Amino acid sequence: MKKKLFFFVACVWVLCGCTCNKPAKESFASWNECEALTALQEYVEDVTNPHSVHFIPVEDRIATFDMDGTFLGELDPTYFEYSLLEYRALEDSTYTAPADVRSAALAIRDFVRNGTPLPDHFDLIHAHAAAKAYAGMTIPEFDEYVSAYAEKSAWGFRGMTYAESFYRPMLEVFEYLEAHDFTYYVVSGSDRFLCRSLVRPLGIAPNRVIGMDVQLCTSKQGKTEGVDYTMEREEQVLRTDKLLIKNLKTNKVLQIMQEIGKVPVLTFGNSGGDCAMHNLCLSNSYRCAAFMLVADDEARDYANREKALTLADKWREAGYYVISMRDDFKTIYGNGVEKTGR
Repeated sequence: MKKKLFFFVACVWVLCGCTCNKPAKESFASWNECEALTALQEYVEDVTNPHSVHFIPVEDRIATFDMDGTFLGELDPTYFEYSLLEYRALEDSTYTAPADVRSAALAIRDFVRNGTPLPDHFDLIHAHAAAKAYAGMTIPEFDEYVSAYAEKSAWGFRGMTYAESFYRPMLEVFEYLEAHDFTYYVVSGSDRFLCRSLVRPLGIAPNRVIGMDVQLCTSKQGKTEGVDYTMEREEQVLRTDKLLIKNLKTNKVLQIMQEIGKVPVLTFGNSGGDCAMHNLCLSNSYRCAAFMLVADDEARDYANREKALTLADKWREAGYYVISMRDDFKTIYGNGVEKTGR
């Protein structure tokens, strides 16, 4: 009996002693002490405290994040999906771009390399061009296409691929929220399936990604409405050239309610396209908080500090907390990444 008891105690010591003596992981190793981080931690500690009047049940701890410029780099500076379209139309030898797709890609290239302003309403111009550029691809084919391009070196940087171009401090926010039983969603203006490909390595499930949508069809469906057609077993699902929604501004709000069905209590963005999402959050009856990240670091990333400071003042007046890339991030992309200039 004593031998059995000793064996049990020894096992407990091994299982517990080997882990309990480890130092706790530093949650925000990539951050400097700052107002935004303090606000986030104070908020989360308050709303997850069952004794607080602001306590939020686990099922209502919903956080939403914009992607480009919020936790993924706008590297050129432009969106990953803009860079992908430029490659598809101008460099992919397997594809011949129609005139309108090529025109959109040339506008992106001219903007990135020469600083020429993009045409008015270019977000929609790009969206329609992108819908057409990838039409006919199956979902796995598009996923593979995005993933392959993401392995290319990020233009304007040394030591980083597009697939690695996440802001390290913001990934720590994901970890922190998950540890406190928040469910977080990506709510992006970029293509939903493109976003799914990029964030999959982060462990973000496909059903937690909301983005721009194109209409889908099956490989034999043709123009028959889905309600009048029964898919056969050997068929595949294809992208079409019909844009359904560009997920910006109030469209983000509508899609959140359509797909999540709950008002978030915590939101993160970086531009005016995210204000509607923030305002939805701030209408919540629970205690809530909205954060805007400003690209003000001209040394480590591509930024316009003067513009960023003006926006920071605007966001504070709107009731949002401001995250400064320059002042609040110890590192942006991690060690070994260097901005090379254009």
